[in-house]
Amino acid sequence: MELCVPSMEHPPPHSAPQHPPGIRVPPRLTSPPLPGRNFLQKVMFAGGSDSPYAKAMKGQITLSQLLSEMEEGCRQHASASGIALPPAFSVARAFGEMAAKGTVSAPLLRAARMLRRNGFKTCVLTNNWVDDSAGRLFTATLMNLLRRHFDLVIESCRLGAQKPDPEIYTYALDALQAKPQEVIILDNIGENLKPAQEMGMATVLVRDTETVLKELEELSGIQLLTPEEPLPTACDPSDVTHGYVPIRPGIQLHFVEMGDGPVVCLCHGFPESWLSWRYQIPALADAGFRVIALEMKGYGESMAPLGELGKQITSRAPSPQGIPQAVLVGHDWGGAVVWNMALFYPERVRAVASLNTPYRPADPAVDIVEKMKTYPNFDYQFYFQEPGVAEAELEKDIGRTLKVLIRSTAVPLFAGGLLVGFPENPPASLILHGPELQYYIQRFQKSGFSGPLNWYRNMRPNWRWALTAKDRKITMPALMVTAGKDVVLHPSMSRGMEEWIPQLRREHLEECGHWTQMERYRSLHGSWDPPFSGWGGSQIPPQLCVIPSGQRH
Repeated sequence: MELCVPSMEHPPPHSAPQHPPGIRVPPRLTSPPLPGRNFLQKVMFAGGSDSPYAKAMKGQITLSQLLSEMEEGCRQHASASGIALPPAFSVARAFGEMAAKGTVSAPLLRAARMLRRNGFKTCVLTNNWVDDSAGRLFTATLMNLLRRHFDLVIESCRLGAQKPDPEIYTYALDALQAKPQEVIILDNIGENLKPAQEMGMATVLVRDTETVLKELEELSGIQLLTPEEPLPTACDPSDVTHGYVPIRPGIQLHFVEMGDGPVVCLCHGFPESWLSWRYQIPALADAGFRVIALEMKGYGESMAPLGELGKQITSRAPSPQGIPQAVLVGHDWGGAVVWNMALFYPERVRAVASLNTPYRPADPAVDIVEKMKTYPNFDYQFYFQEPGVAEAELEKDIGRTLKVLIRSTAVPLFAGGLLVGFPENPPASLILHGPELQYYIQRFQKSGFSGPLNWYRNMRPNWRWALTAKDRKITMPALMVTAGKDVVLHPSMSRGMEEWIPQLRREHLEECGHWTQMERYRSLHGSWDPPFSGWGGSQIPPQLCVIPSGQRH
């Protein structure tokens, strides 16, 4: 198997750019200009292998120590050379300004995703320091981002060796279990490529994004310059943090989380899993949010005591790790949960968004069961009412059940069951297959279908409870996403929501069925900005796939 090994490098100030292919750093600093073009380089590299820079790259000293040594070295060099430093001269500030302006190259991260999806392992090999400076959050955020997008990140300061020392390339080969002839290595410093060439690796000298992508296409055989956005990075259950939160004595919810920053809480529907948000979780984390995806009550490892029904999910608003407020996003039953959280616990909700599920206030004039009977598309919910009946059908072959239900095309209800008329071995669903399907199967093998089905068996109690808030309005920023091909939660059901949600914003995906977060894989530009804005500048950039677009079956 071929391997692609990109690299990154910290650029010494006022030197030729040495930034990583995936990072764009401004070539010059905004601090007062220094006398002499090579002034900082002479100080930074003075002493060769024992220079402040070399010691920092090998982890012998931290970034703060490097900056301190450079401050002193600059003053000594200036004094010995008869140079007057500017009054506002500061090495630390210069480095801080440089780091603050660094950005991630979206085309190169996209290329890394495409290579991984085509069987390549990807690695970042970086000359990096141990950052204990005041601006260390930048480094932490960058390294977390790289670790989410690459199979391996190797930092010189953790290894005690730096490029172009052959030792670091040998270590990378061992870590990747690769032969030199299987590796493509990129670097924007020619000197760093020489040892790789001598070991037999294919090399690419990075000059500009388009050129490097063309060369990488030729070497890898993978088309990287296509305008079509590939499927975004999906999180793996083994690569996220799993946690549990009690919602009442002896009852807990399971959740996964990723990222740091303002909290976004994702709530799935029936018959799903937190993994239905597998594309959105890393995208939101990359955008600067802490993402918490709940495994809803009665699913997987989230408990639901016998007879416990849907209302309890909001009867006590869970607060994982003491979080006072969050943006809530829900789909299907999860949409009903987030609307009711916004209605009953508005102080806990920064903003709210629902995929497919509209909000309607409870109507005291018509019994909810009688009203549901007027909607033919909801007939399946009455089939779910008798405990044990639907469970027997759905649990007989969980893989078949999920392949039939979770696909873009609608599933009609025939007399005698939900799966009547479908083959015993249905074709694979393109939106849930492979390892993700197997994970779903494992979760339902653990929980069964009684807990998930119980959400449908509490119509009247939930209706009576909702009547206590029938005259309230939802006043925080809100987003309603409708899907044109959802035959159950049809867009027409969302008409008039603005009367009850004054700050409602709408998005419509015409070529999308019920499973919105899994069916669409290209970004829906700007659709999430209002609900997510106002959190210290964190927003969802258009290039980050929060709602993927592009029809799948």
